Amino acid sequence: TLAMLFYLNHIMRQVLDGKLDFHDFSEKTSALAGGSRDGTTEQTAVNVLTMLKKADKSYPGILALYDGLSESAHPNWEGLFRGYSKVDHDEYEMRFSNRWMDLHEEQHLRSMKLCMQTFHHEYKDIWADLMGKVEVWIEDNDAELEATKSDPPR
Repeated sequence: TLAMLFYLNHIMRQVLDGKLDFHDFSEKTSALAGGSRDGTTEQTAVNVLTMLKKADKSYPGILALYDGLSESAHPNWEGLFRGYSKVDHDEYEMRFSNRWMDLHEEQHLRSMKLCMQTFHHEYKDIWADLMGKVEVWIEDNDAELEATKSDPPR
């Protein structure tokens, strides 16, 4: 959700700066809100890593945070091995248990708190201001937008 909000703010800035055509912006927001990867919608979803790579330029380390949290949500072999077992090499034993809280609880709580604080800042301080500017921009450019819009594909 944070990545999506950041990406939305990023493309709104591009419209205001004249770097992104409003009709392209419209397509991007349609894909952002209604896209899918499995073909159930007409639009292709925006990849979360695309959004996070843009966010990482403004918030260095956010991509690493995502990677760390993803490792718990979608553990690979090492994640499964470390998360659910402990090897005693001297005794040639493997003990199985859920070790996720012991290994990651504090780190994950800090990471989630940082994500929520960043979301709050992006939403309250940035999105609200940008949205007001975009509304004014749309009003100021209404005639041109109307003249350049095309019929949606059927």
